[in-house]
Amino acid sequence: MTFSQIIVSQFAEPFRIVLLLGLVWTMMRTRAVSGTVIPLAAGVVFVAVLIPMTLTQDSPVPAQTQIGAGLVTNAILAGIILGIWELVTRLRGGKG
Repeated sequence: MTFSQIIVSQFAEPFRIVLLLGLVWTMMRTRAVSGTVIPLAAGVVFVAVLIPMTLTQDSPVPAQTQIGAGLVTNAILAGIILGIWELVTRLRGGKG
């Protein structure tokens, strides 16, 4: 499996998407206290490591490759989710 195939397959993982939705939701609710960048970056790394270490133990793809692809996938998904969150917030006229 190539690196790009791994990334494409990770985009369709519902568990990853739900974890990232929860990450962005929690980060937006607590950003006045904890900020934005550090919690978001830590969460992206956490999800990228969590899934290969717990759910894909008998995969032929090495864990390091899965984690690297997960970092790319999670960053893209978190950016999309954060963009949608900001768009909805602005359209509603709220502050978040």
